[in-house]
Amino acid sequence: MMVPYENNYPKIGENVFIAQGVFLIGTVVIGSESSVFFNSVLRADINDIIIGNRTNIQDNCTLHVASDKPVIVGDDVTVGHNVVIHACEIGDNVTIGMSTTIMNGAVIGKNSIVAAGSLVTRNKVFPEGALILGNPAKMIRPLTAEEIEGNRKMAIKYSGVKDKYLQDERKKGV
Repeated sequence: MMVPYENNYPKIGENVFIAQGVFLIGTVVIGSESSVFFNSVLRADINDIIIGNRTNIQDNCTLHVASDKPVIVGDDVTVGHNVVIHACEIGDNVTIGMSTTIMNGAVIGKNSIVAAGSLVTRNKVFPEGALILGNPAKMIRPLTAEEIEGNRKMAIKYSGVKDKYLQDERKKGV
């Protein structure tokens, strides 16, 4: 469901899948070839949420902003189930593991992995290519080339899943 807020409406790119039960509120911008899965809420009422191309937001995620900070999620990002992303920035080609929370002002550098269940605290900045883990989250080590490539493959996989959902919708005339 797309909900305007103060005359600001979500903007959706080409070939995007938005699942049933999703709420897109206010100034949400979603890039082409991306997907937002079941029961996620992207609430851009007091600032913007910008999602890149070929990015997937999986089931039950919550994205929200702060008055002074938007949410920016790059291209080719996989956001696992039940993740909370609040007023922070996530670089390109990142995987965010299930049930992770990323707080205001945090920055996740491109080509990184945030392990499932991690808590990234306020204003924490991680470099490019980091394996990030824990509560509070810390950089464990640099990622290998294979792990960075795994992020890309995950984004491609979910783009294919998104395409199948869109095909099913077209068959049903949705």
